[in-house]
Amino acid sequence: MNRRRSLTIGILLILIGGWYLAVQLFEPLEDWLDNFAEWPFLIIGLGLLFLVTAIVSGVSGLAIPGTIISGIGGIFYYQNYYNDWESWAYAWTLIIGFVGIGVFIMHLLEGNFRKAVSEGGNTILNSAVLFLIFGSFFRAIFDQDPFLGDYWPLLLIFAGLWMLVRPFLRRRKPVEVEAEIEVIEEA
Repeated sequence: MNRRRSLTIGILLILIGGWYLAVQLFEPLEDWLDNFAEWPFLIIGLGLLFLVTAIVSGVSGLAIPGTIISGIGGIFYYQNYYNDWESWAYAWTLIIGFVGIGVFIMHLLEGNFRKAVSEGGNTILNSAVLFLIFGSFFRAIFDQDPFLGDYWPLLLIFAGLWMLVRPFLRRRKPVEVEAEIEVIEEA
């Protein structure tokens, strides 16, 4: 385990040092950073470091904070670029989806595709539904066009119907009964 940790830290230091060296040596890269890179990229980069560490070190659980941190950096980049800070009223629902993406990646790294789809996919789907509901509602309050136009209440109705029907759609696991039979011998 100590060898793996040393390897991971070494690779990360090489990547970070290589990035800073490239910025110093290649003027177009420095110009690009001055023009396009903003503070949210630091947050995205930190999250990507967690993801790289999860992949390289085999500590798959680091994928979850990696996707959360990178995702929040992406939200901040959008809000900073478009000056749409009131979107935070509903953008927080995406963090649930970032957790789902992290769970998906974690289970993929562990080699468990079925669990990745069931646990990660379900969390991502819930996040998307919440994002559409809250986004449409708050965008209407902020006098912006709702995502679904005038039909956003239909999403609430469908979500409510899904919550009513979902318990009846779950597969029931068959119950296995083990019976022990005693043979009584007559003497």
